[in-house]
Amino acid sequence: MIHKFHNGRVILGNTIEDNLNVYTKGDRIICISKEEFPFDIAHDANGYYISPGFIDIHVHGGGGVYFSGGALSNFFIASEVHAKHGTTTLLPTISTATTEDYILMLENVKRAQENNLKGSYMPGVHLEGPYFSPVQCGGQDPKTVRNFDPDEYLSFMEKYGDYILRWSAAPELPGASAFARAAREHGIKLSIGHSNAEFDEVMRAYDIGFESITHLYSCTSTVHRKNAYRYAGIVEAAYMIDGMDVEIIADGKHLPASLLKFVVKHKGTDRIALVTDAILGAGMPDGAEIDSDIPGSGRKFIIEDGVAKLPDRSAFAGSVAFSNRLVRNMIDMADVPLLEAVRMVTANPARIAGIKDRGVIREGAFADIIIFDDDIDVKLTMVNGKVVYI
Repeated sequence: MIHKFHNGRVILGNTIEDNLNVYTKGDRIICISKEEFPFDIAHDANGYYISPGFIDIHVHGGGGVYFSGGALSNFFIASEVHAKHGTTTLLPTISTATTEDYILMLENVKRAQENNLKGSYMPGVHLEGPYFSPVQCGGQDPKTVRNFDPDEYLSFMEKYGDYILRWSAAPELPGASAFARAAREHGIKLSIGHSNAEFDEVMRAYDIGFESITHLYSCTSTVHRKNAYRYAGIVEAAYMIDGMDVEIIADGKHLPASLLKFVVKHKGTDRIALVTDAILGAGMPDGAEIDSDIPGSGRKFIIEDGVAKLPDRSAFAGSVAFSNRLVRNMIDMADVPLLEAVRMVTANPARIAGIKDRGVIREGAFADIIIFDDDIDVKLTMVNGKVVYI
């Protein structure tokens, strides 16, 4: 079956081109041309954008469910609702939890890959924790935060290494070097998250394989005093290390417009990945009370001002955004051109997570294509050559 996308503004690597036709067959893009070729199904973009599908490498849930928690059906529900907002690839993410909860998550993603028919493609997971700083918990459960446990992480890597694409951890904890070495051996991308590391510790972490920062400015150390002297932290190191990538939660709440602009100016759009960090409340209205993603924790969050908060309002607990909202915010709040905003949620996260042949429109790449209008409202989503939303 050959699909033809036409009559739209096609977002390519560094340009937006009119009058191009994009043809797909099976799960791949087979041709991008101004010429007309035979096809079976046509998708008229009506002058809107024909774009690579969005890639979310840090997302906990959506549509009223978490990826963690036990039910395989949660993967299908959450991935389907994110696909309706343009996300064609996502990494289900689990917060700090018990060993058993991690195993259940990893087992489920294996089965979800084989049976997902209507939602975003899920090539693997992002493990957020549990090896975090207890003073940078944020919305994490402090009872499950712990130091590096070689018996635990080696068992995960040996059994599920092919399904763990990213792992966020605090590199200042004892045993970080051995953890990083094992992760490199299994091809797992490492990110600094929920960490109180100082500048020099971040520099060392980068050298051993921590190549990105998880949600910059959220639970990441910055300039602080010790015995009257000032010390730089993760935020400052992120700007100093040219090769360090950063996630930002561009829901318009976690970071104000001023910080979004600051990150873009000093980090550059090629080193930024937009992530939702969405929890089950994605798409829910203000006032809704929702559960934590830690099974049995009994913790509740409140949706207020378009973001999830801890009940005492002391910290955010995750966003309720979808990927198209991130792109819209970067354009409207940070004055980023559309082409660059799209790159931050397509090609950049694909590179950071080691995801091949996705996040781009080019011949031979996977047929992950979306159509969206000038307000970044999604009209069509194709995942692996199959239209899952229209």
